[in-house]
Amino acid sequence: MKNKKVAIIGGGASGLLCAIFCAKKNLLVDIFEQNSKCAKKILVSGNGRCNITNKNLSASDYSSQNPSFVEFALKEFGFGEFERFCESIGLLLDAKDDGRVYPLSNEAKSVASLLLGHAKSLGVNIHTDTKIRDIKKLFGEYDSVVIATGSEAASHLGGNRDGLEFAELFGHNIIPTYPSLVQLHLNSSVVKKMSGTKIDGEVTLFINNKKDSSCSGDILFADYGASGFAVLDISQRASVALMEFSHVSISINLLPAFNVQKLSNYINKMSELDPKITIFEILIGLIPSKIVSGVLEELDILHSTCGNEIGIKLSKKIANQMLNWRFDVSDTHGFRHAEVAGGGVDTTEINPKTFESLKQKNLYFCGEVLDVVGRRGGYNFAFAWASGFLAARDISRT
Repeated sequence: MKNKKVAIIGGGASGLLCAIFCAKKNLLVDIFEQNSKCAKKILVSGNGRCNITNKNLSASDYSSQNPSFVEFALKEFGFGEFERFCESIGLLLDAKDDGRVYPLSNEAKSVASLLLGHAKSLGVNIHTDTKIRDIKKLFGEYDSVVIATGSEAASHLGGNRDGLEFAELFGHNIIPTYPSLVQLHLNSSVVKKMSGTKIDGEVTLFINNKKDSSCSGDILFADYGASGFAVLDISQRASVALMEFSHVSISINLLPAFNVQKLSNYINKMSELDPKITIFEILIGLIPSKIVSGVLEELDILHSTCGNEIGIKLSKKIANQMLNWRFDVSDTHGFRHAEVAGGGVDTTEINPKTFESLKQKNLYFCGEVLDVVGRRGGYNFAFAWASGFLAARDISRT
């Protein structure tokens, strides 16, 4: 009996893992990768450290129009199973207290190198610089075809709509796509002047003026608006709301350790201790100077305003601005700058236990091409690994 032939379109996380598990069962596997090398997203993830998965996985960490779709995959190929696989290829892991997991080497390139090396040692043929244009032709040459093309996110790394277009050829419904884990554009002339400054704070998202969610972490101001982990963490909800033409705004708390009373009392106390101290000098003891300038410009207060001119009313006004600085969100920074994308192939048309299409036998979808997007913290990789494993397991059986 001839060995089954499998074509995998895309040499990213889900494609590589799927290829390895297929090859372990002596299947003949070809990976078709459009870039000059595989695993480009792995190489840049986690600022080159690769937040490879998370120990604490649940469906609540993902967004999809079919939320329960991920449950079986996360149960069948959770952290324990993934860790055992990594050990089998010589990739040791370092799990942090918050659940995030990195390679012990702390280098993304070790992840890419070991996955690729293992795939090749099992006989996987990797065709780089090869863009598939006619997927139906592959069905004439292969027993199973896996679409692991990723999403439109990070176009400079090869992100595109290819997988969605392939899916449409077989009659699949596509859930509208949007950038996620992405920076936000703010309607403000002041943010440009604060560009390049970073602060640990809290960001609260408002949709149609109703509080939606809050996230703490670093906030980085940029010419176009804001970035940083706190912003990325609320960006999925913001991006969906913008796509639905809702009014989107954020409130930035520059000093979460303070409340308005405590902060205004501090400003007042400093101004009373030294009536000649300026408001600028008081505030640069708390937050970066460029952000101080932004706060004062927003309130139309001169840098040179002295302590004896401040008083209780003005100190409360300043404190409120620093702890509840509202900005209207006009847009995201787009797919190119997004780490991942939401939307994609409708998962109600995919078997959640095998990742096979319910519309086309022997056609499988893995990873980010599907309408599943995770939170920041290794969740998107976790789903990529799990989906690649389940597709490989089913292909190997049939």
